[in-house]
Amino acid sequence: MRILSFLFALVILASSVFASEPIPRVSPIRPVSTYSIVARDPVTGDLGVAVQSHWFSVGALVPWARAGVGAVATQSMVEASYGPKGLDLMAAGNDAISVLSTLLEQDEHADIRQVAMVDANGSAAVHTGGGCIPEAGHHLGQGYSVQANLMGPATVPDAMAKAFEKASGPLAERMVATLAAAQAEGGDIRGRQSAAILVVSAESTGQPWNDRLVDLRVEDHPEPVEELKRLLEMHRGYEQMNAGDLAVEKGDLEGAERAYAQAEHILGDNLEARYWHAVAMVNAGETERALPIFADIFRRGDNWRELTPRLVGPGFLKVDEETLKRIMAATGE
Repeated sequence: MRILSFLFALVILASSVFASEPIPRVSPIRPVSTYSIVARDPVTGDLGVAVQSHWFSVGALVPWARAGVGAVATQSMVEASYGPKGLDLMAAGNDAISVLSTLLEQDEHADIRQVAMVDANGSAAVHTGGGCIPEAGHHLGQGYSVQANLMGPATVPDAMAKAFEKASGPLAERMVATLAAAQAEGGDIRGRQSAAILVVSAESTGQPWNDRLVDLRVEDHPEPVEELKRLLEMHRGYEQMNAGDLAVEKGDLEGAERAYAQAEHILGDNLEARYWHAVAMVNAGETERALPIFADIFRRGDNWRELTPRLVGPGFLKVDEETLKRIMAATGE
């Protein structure tokens, strides 16, 4: 692949020299990404991209998405500008099909690109240039597109489409199942290294950081899709922690207990969920119910006991001196 990049750069350099013109500045020609999916959830309207590659940190270049606008995957000999330019054009009211057509017309190297887009209305578009490294192809579906290059077998895109249409649950889980299906079908002829997923909400809040529903990256791992699946599950656990905190704020202790229990079930031995569960219960006036939780955590690590009084000053743990003493003395014995 490095030879291919070098030869392409050499051709550009030679052309410039013989034309007696300044050498143009070009983006590095690198085969980034192997297979990806862009999709809109028909129920929620959420938009997302998921990708796997035998290339370090694929999530830095390939996936792009903006709440209420669309999602883009730009890969093969990647030109990252398809992402922000495509989103800007869709935000201006253009559909994915016309946006992709416009950007391809402006790209003198469109034959080595593989790009897919989906807009907020569910219109999807995809391009696989004739210069993409075989096996390369795509499958355009209703509200989604799957695309792949550098595949072992040519059947990967169809296997991805079948998996996505069969999968159930939230958009993120369906997209990860799609990546897993690609790997099971034979995947990247080079192997595997990194993966990423980005999901944004159907409508913009004006706060992009709140519009990112899922934003996970596996930079370097022997089983990147499996690791992405694990991280997504952990993400769901922390979502439940947040839900528990919000329920406490609203005075819904039963709802809080359900959310915290779900978080602890998902996160397993991660004590973070249990600790903040106990803190939230104390703040809600349920100290007696929190004490056994503190006791269990303190037995597993003195650092949690040391941390606890530090929360009082900033107001994260709202207790009087006597209640704090009871918490610190919790042993469960």
